[in-house]
Amino acid sequence: MALQTLNPPRHPAAVSPTPAPVPRRGHTPQRLLHLPPRRRLAGGAARPRAVAAAVSGPVNEARRRDPPRGAGDGGKETDLATLGNLCVDVVLSVPQLPPAPPEERKAYMDRLAASPPDQKFWEAGGNCNLAFAAARLGLRCSTLGHVGEEIYGKFLLDVLQAEGISVVGMLENTDATACRQAYETLLCWVLVDPFQKHGFCSRADFSEEPAFSWIRKLPADIKIAIHHSKILFCNGYAFDEFFPDVIASSIDCAIDAGTAVFFDPGPRGKSLLNGTLDEQRALEHALRLSDVLLLTSDEAESLTNVENPIEAGQELLKRGIRTKQVVIKMGSKGSIMITKNAVSCTPSFKINVVDTVGCGDSFTAAIAFGFLHDLPAVNTLTLANAVGAATATGCGAGRNVAHLDKVLQLLREANLNEDTAWGELIEGSSLCPEVTVLSRTAVNGFREHLMHVPVGDVVSDILPMLEAVSQRSTVQS
Repeated sequence: MALQTLNPPRHPAAVSPTPAPVPRRGHTPQRLLHLPPRRRLAGGAARPRAVAAAVSGPVNEARRRDPPRGAGDGGKETDLATLGNLCVDVVLSVPQLPPAPPEERKAYMDRLAASPPDQKFWEAGGNCNLAFAAARLGLRCSTLGHVGEEIYGKFLLDVLQAEGISVVGMLENTDATACRQAYETLLCWVLVDPFQKHGFCSRADFSEEPAFSWIRKLPADIKIAIHHSKILFCNGYAFDEFFPDVIASSIDCAIDAGTAVFFDPGPRGKSLLNGTLDEQRALEHALRLSDVLLLTSDEAESLTNVENPIEAGQELLKRGIRTKQVVIKMGSKGSIMITKNAVSCTPSFKINVVDTVGCGDSFTAAIAFGFLHDLPAVNTLTLANAVGAATATGCGAGRNVAHLDKVLQLLREANLNEDTAWGELIEGSSLCPEVTVLSRTAVNGFREHLMHVPVGDVVSDILPMLEAVSQRSTVQS
C-alpha cells in the first residue's frame, strides 16, 4: 500500500511503541451497556473486555437531553454505535515525508515508535470523531472496538470518558498464537512536512490480514451493544481491522435487532470493489442492506460508474434492499439526499476553512440526528452542512470537532454559498422526481417539480431543538 498524501487521513492501524500483554484466555467478558459511576483502573489491572466510560469531566451533552423521538422503544438506550476504527492519531511535523519503498517506510515508522512522542501530539481519531460530534448534538453514543492496555489505550478511554461516550471492547475469540503487537491500540502517524503535505503511516500498510485478525466472529458483548442501539455506523476502514465476515455479521445482527445501519464506504470502497471475493461480498452486503448510505460524489461514481451524483445515488437506492436514503457529500458545494420519491439539495455555509479533517465524520453525526428525529431531508442536510462547517473552522479532528455553540452560530447567520449549479445537476438527471433546494428565499423553480425552501424557515425549525440541548447542558454543568 503506497504512502498516502491526501487530506483527510485514513484511520486504520499503526505501530504502538509499548507492547500490550496477550489477553488472558478464559476471562469472562463483562456485559456492560450502561455507564458505571466510575471506570476502575486500580493497580494497573487489565481492563475488562467491555469497558464503559463514566459520566464525568467537561459538560456531557450526550446524556443531558431528553431522548430522541422513539427513545426507549425495544430497550434501545443508545442512539448511535460505531463499529471499529478506534485509533489514536499522532500528529507530527517532520522535515520530509517518509520514503515510498515499504521496507524503508516501515523502518522510518519503527524509529518513530521507538520513543512515544509527547501526549500533546496525540488525538483521538477514526470513529471517535463521529462519536464526539454526535454526543455534542445530544445523542447517546457508544463505540464498539478494540482498545489496547498500553498508554495509548488509556489515553483513548480517558478522552472518550470525558465526552460521555461508552466503549464496548473486543477481546473475545482471541488467538493465543497472535503476537503482542496484534492487541495494541491502533495508531495512525499523521506526518506533516514544511509544505503542509500530509503522509499517513499505519500497521495496516504492512500486512495483508486485518489488524485484528484474531477476531474471527462477532463477540457476544458487541452483539448485545448492537441490539441496544438505534443506529449502527460502519465505514470502509473497518475492513482494515476485521475480516469481512465479522463486518457482515454485525450488519445482520443489527437487522435482526431492528437497528438501522449506516454505511460509508469511504476511499476503501473502490479497493474493496476490486478486492478479494470475501471483501466484494461484504461490500455488496453493506451497500444492499444499509438503511442509509453516505458517500462523496467521487465514491458514488466509482461504485456505480455513473457520473451524475443524483443518478448515482438513485442507482444505489435501486440496488438496495433496505436503503431509505443515499446521502452524497459534495464538499464545499454542499450535499444531496436521494430517497425513493424525492431529491433534496442544500448548499454549504460560507466559512473561513482552517482544516477539513473530521468534517465528513461531523456531517454524518448530524445525518444520524435527523434520521432519529425524523426531520425533513432538507432540514437534516442543512444541519449536517452546519456541523461539518463548524468542524472546518477549527484545527484538527478528535476533540476539536464541532461544538454546539459554533453550529448554532452558523445556523443563525445562515450565510449560504449559493454558487453551486444545482440546476445543471438536476437537469442532467433524467430520473429526478420531486426536487427541493435550500435557498435564501423562496423563488420559482426552473422545472415543474422543483421547490425552493427558504433557509430561514429551516433554521427556525432546527434551532429550538439544538437550543434545548445547549440549555440542558448549561443547567447540568
